[in-house]
Amino acid sequence: MVDIVFEAKRDGLRGNGKRGRWRSPLDGHVIPVIGRMRMTDIYQVAVRDAITPIWRAKHPTAIKAIQRTRMVFEEARFAGIACDPFTVDAARRMLGEVRHQVEHIAATAWQDVPALWDRLDPDTISGLCLRWMLLTVVRFDGCSRARVSEVDASGIWTVPADRVKGREGQVQDFRVPLPPAAVEMVQDRGAGLLFPGNTGQPIGSRAVELYLDRIGEPGRPHGFRTAFRTWVQDTDACSYDVAETILGHRIGNKIERSYARSDLLERRRPVMAAWAAHVTGADTADVVP
Repeated sequence: MVDIVFEAKRDGLRGNGKRGRWRSPLDGHVIPVIGRMRMTDIYQVAVRDAITPIWRAKHPTAIKAIQRTRMVFEEARFAGIACDPFTVDAARRMLGEVRHQVEHIAATAWQDVPALWDRLDPDTISGLCLRWMLLTVVRFDGCSRARVSEVDASGIWTVPADRVKGREGQVQDFRVPLPPAAVEMVQDRGAGLLFPGNTGQPIGSRAVELYLDRIGEPGRPHGFRTAFRTWVQDTDACSYDVAETILGHRIGNKIERSYARSDLLERRRPVMAAWAAHVTGADTADVVP
């Protein structure tokens, strides 16, 4: 039944479900325990027993596992199988309350970013990729597979929709106005990937994290986005809409977005220049929010 549900949802998942690993919580924790049981024989105790080992130890994963288990029960019910999604609801109640403390990704303080920039070796692919991430504040998936051909003559980097976070069919290409320091990184790079790993494939996330470990930096790559957003808050560098658009976040509800369609490119450009000036330790650029 899991296969049937997954196939039904595949077209709505990024990368046909592989990118977001939709099945992972089920394959890793639920199926090994109850996967061989008939749906009609699965009661709440069995579901509870499958989820219990991770309910507190890996609570976010447990939530995904139990939500997707319920989806399977719902689809089985529609298919005429004598099972009840309430079974999963009851199992969740039996698992009890959890006081889960969200652990934020470690972020470099924005005041310390210029010092970090100086420690990133541009003669290494990891150091170069991390510098690019600092300047653009684009997520790792967008940066790691960046290609020279994605940057046009005007200094606009277009991140293809398949590397932009979001639900399938609800994302589009994302334009990034590159500051001069980022444009310089593209010059004389030839063609192909900007950050190829040792095998010629895009650099991996583990490689850049290990690089940060080696230079003694506790902040993580995704935390660069936090550094930028906190810099905006502390310096009033730009408006909320501009800051959120730079981060690639969706603003407003569906109706508002259907009318307000600008990606604020020209308003983002001076803010990115000011951020780059801070990152590289140059004089602060003028900002026009």
